[in-house]
Amino acid sequence: MNSLTRLQRFEEAQSLMRKVMPVVRRVLGENDDLTLTMRWNYAMALYADPNATLDDVREAVTMLEETERTTRRVMGGAHPNTTNIERHLQNARAALRARETPGSS
Repeated sequence: MNSLTRLQRFEEAQSLMRKVMPVVRRVLGENDDLTLTMRWNYAMALYADPNATLDDVREAVTMLEETERTTRRVMGGAHPNTTNIERHLQNARAALRARETPGSS
């Protein structure tokens, strides 16, 4: 699924993850590495999409905030996933600020 995002096939990535994430969360639980990675990848597919709406970017920021907190609790602050999610959270927040700023495109 991350491959779809890297290929900039954002709509496909989002659609696929919307279908798969509830199953993964139910089967593996909220704290599982795969569940956290999927939430992270879904948020990336949302905020990196040039056609993302303001609501999409807000959803991405919220999801990354939640995912970062859970990943930090489960894996620790020094884990590479935690630090990568933090970096993407900063990027998503910057994208949100740019969208919310009057006169920005």
